[in-house]
Amino acid sequence: MGMRGNENDNRRITEEIIRYRIERAQLLGFDIYADYVLDRVMAKTPANVYDLLDPIWTPALNRAKAELAEMSAIKAAEGGTSEIKPSDWWFYAEKLRTAKYDLDESELHPYFSLETVREGIFLLSNKLYGITFRPLEQAPKYHEENQVYECLDKDGTHLGVLYMDFFPRAGKRGGAWCGSYRQQTYRDGKRVAPGSTIVCNFTPPSGDLPALLSIDETETFFHEFGHALHGLVCDVSYKGLRGTERDFVELPSQIMENWATDPVFLKMYAKHYATGETIPDALIEKLSNSSLFNQGFAMTERTAATILDMDLHVLKEYPENFDIMAFQQQKMEERGLIPEIAPRYQFPYFNHIFNSGYAAGYYSYTWSEVLDSDAYEAFAETGNLFNPEVAARFRRLLEQHGSKDGMELYLEFRGQEPSRTPLLQKRGLL
Repeated sequence: MGMRGNENDNRRITEEIIRYRIERAQLLGFDIYADYVLDRVMAKTPANVYDLLDPIWTPALNRAKAELAEMSAIKAAEGGTSEIKPSDWWFYAEKLRTAKYDLDESELHPYFSLETVREGIFLLSNKLYGITFRPLEQAPKYHEENQVYECLDKDGTHLGVLYMDFFPRAGKRGGAWCGSYRQQTYRDGKRVAPGSTIVCNFTPPSGDLPALLSIDETETFFHEFGHALHGLVCDVSYKGLRGTERDFVELPSQIMENWATDPVFLKMYAKHYATGETIPDALIEKLSNSSLFNQGFAMTERTAATILDMDLHVLKEYPENFDIMAFQQQKMEERGLIPEIAPRYQFPYFNHIFNSGYAAGYYSYTWSEVLDSDAYEAFAETGNLFNPEVAARFRRLLEQHGSKDGMELYLEFRGQEPSRTPLLQKRGLL
């Protein structure tokens, strides 16, 4: 893709972009482009980004090598060579999933109807922050499928309005996202409440069956709702010039995913759509075990792309006769990436860093995951996943929405620097 030597080949274009970025950074008084980008966000320096990535790379790669050995054994048992090519990985990974985890996701779907998951999210919001949601039947809608809710604080006061649009239809953009019709502000000394929106493309109802969500869709709903909560509870007069930093913005959403599949909370909300039966322990155990599936590959693939992004943007000078693909190969060889895994995105089609504002910023996904895992650990280590004192501190973090430096907000909440250990444990890399 993007490197076939035709009119759509992107290699020379990406090289030219890098040259101009180096020039731009230096015109603005920075030695390298990464310094220019990171100066405005939580990470601050490339050294801090590498300090994040380096302790993750080795255990992720070691886990990926172990996964490769298991898949090679499966292939060898089928007869012939045990070689796994990059194009083979997911095929044999699925065989490994079946052999090792014995989880048929279709068994889970009946316990995750859209209504069940929505009510579970509302329950979680109430248990953590005392927030409730009530439907607004007469609210104006841009489409008949919209669900509209008023968000009420624990004292019954109005916090904001939430629109939700769940299913695909002709002309609707794919994917899932959270947006805002009106951001919270103050006017004449009074809080102006926000209007937020969650848009998804979930599996729709079929015949007599309600919309039954996959685990991925369930986690997506929790994720986007976390973004919505960030906006709904916001209570600041001024958000500052920068707003919420890119490497902070996924914390409020990603932390919600932890509760989505936690065994304690699953017993509270995951109910069979037809019988009302609570999800059985055997299925919860299978789901929990399968969460470790292919994590070496997933973290290695993403971290490889993240390192390449940073390596590219710490160049102080544009190399003579620069060949961006040779640069990629050299950097991955230096890191010891195994040939069975390619970086998630190679430079000619790395849209995030060449066309979507993530240049020297792709690390943000991993940075935010370290934050969300460590923040969730603040609840878990108390023995109460809904600990009111921890929840109150985290809500205060959400309320201040961009009014302070993200790390300052996090330190006020956690009282210490975020640890990478909870993420590594969650991913099964320790």
